[in-house]
Amino acid sequence: MPRTVIEKIWDEHQIADLGDGTCLIYTDRVFLHERTGSVALKSLEAAGRQVRNPEQVFCTMDHIVDTFPGRTDETRMPGGTAFIQTTRDAALSAGINLFDLGDTRQGIAHVVSPEQGIALPGATIVCPDSHTGTLGGLGALAWGIGSTEAEHALATKTLVVKKPKTMRVTFTGQLSAGVTAKDMILTLIGRHSASGGIGYAIEFAGEAVCKLSIEARLTLCNMTVEFGAWSGLVAPDHKTFEYINGRPYAPGESLWEQAVEHWQALGSDPDATFDKEIEINCADIAPQITWGTSPMHETGIDRLVPDPNDETDENKRAAMERALEYMALEAGTPLEGIPIDAAFIGSCTNSRLSDLRAAAEILEGRKVAEGIRAICVPGSGLVKQAAEAEGIDKIFMAAGFDWRESGCSMCFFAGGESFGHEERVVSSTNRNFENRQGPRTRTHLASPATVAASAIEGRLADVRNLD
Repeated sequence: MPRTVIEKIWDEHQIADLGDGTCLIYTDRVFLHERTGSVALKSLEAAGRQVRNPEQVFCTMDHIVDTFPGRTDETRMPGGTAFIQTTRDAALSAGINLFDLGDTRQGIAHVVSPEQGIALPGATIVCPDSHTGTLGGLGALAWGIGSTEAEHALATKTLVVKKPKTMRVTFTGQLSAGVTAKDMILTLIGRHSASGGIGYAIEFAGEAVCKLSIEARLTLCNMTVEFGAWSGLVAPDHKTFEYINGRPYAPGESLWEQAVEHWQALGSDPDATFDKEIEINCADIAPQITWGTSPMHETGIDRLVPDPNDETDENKRAAMERALEYMALEAGTPLEGIPIDAAFIGSCTNSRLSDLRAAAEILEGRKVAEGIRAICVPGSGLVKQAAEAEGIDKIFMAAGFDWRESGCSMCFFAGGESFGHEERVVSSTNRNFENRQGPRTRTHLASPATVAASAIEGRLADVRNLD
């Protein structure tokens, strides 16, 4: 039977069919962070169980750490220091791989995993974090779990999982100038809603996806959860193999050819069928911006704030009205030109070296508008180190951005730090929910390039129109 890449990976890891659509799945690697990892590790210890195969378990400090220069275990989040120290003690006791504060490898879990070669094509990877699907950019089947499931995976290397349906999202044509992978995934969510992917694992395909860099593919897969999907991936290709080769936890020289031979067979068969197909023409995608309080509340930066009265569904209309009230926006207002108070570049969505390069290209020789608070948080210590070697940090700071240590930072009001009451922020993050970045903070999601352009202009800006 012809199979999709998703089905191939699933079949390789299925231990047993439990009936009712659920299966026992083998998990290759488990990644933890200090916000939930401490809970799973301590619960396992309290139950008198050990971590099975600790060499295949990894942990980083990312969610609640401070990102200010010169940081220590102390954090602005109440009780955060205890989480950090408890996780460290538990990780060392269990003998798992720890990327601790002060280690240049420390960073956001979904940034660290690819750059260390922990995420591999065809592997199953779980992490108690909803954006674990990011790793699908390398052809892995990765999904977020809860702390209880993490404990089970740590002890047994298995999980009971409901088998998802399959969906293929094909992006045809070529991206226009100023349009990025972030704009692609926002377009998908905007057109097909935040629940459009519920129950599905998604393969992203098409000419435009093949041309994306690996880091851009990671961005594309990162927000599959905002689409409601269980996970998402891009079939591995030569770009994937080149990216992985030589990374610390990737197969070594003696196994490399064998690994690549296996990975090359992971593409979907030509006559494989998917439960659902979606096609999007990239020629129709402009730089995107959100206007409401859901990632599906988005449109092109060159468009107007939509009118709820144009929505025929009563529930959707009410949600739009509530969103516009929270965001203090009126229907019919041009999005380009709306004044902002702050700009943020970071998160597991857009904090990799290529993201910082794209923003630096916009910022070089320019200044952030007066009164705008602008912050950049690299995704890992190695990203920060590489950016500084290229002088990117100097470009950001000369423009007026704060240059921080790695971590999740203000993607979600982390570390006790937030943007101000009712401040309007343009952000490269993945969620624009109410209060996500601070008390009644109004968040507009966009690509790093759009964030940088907006910071310079002091208003939501179309990078294509930047002087």
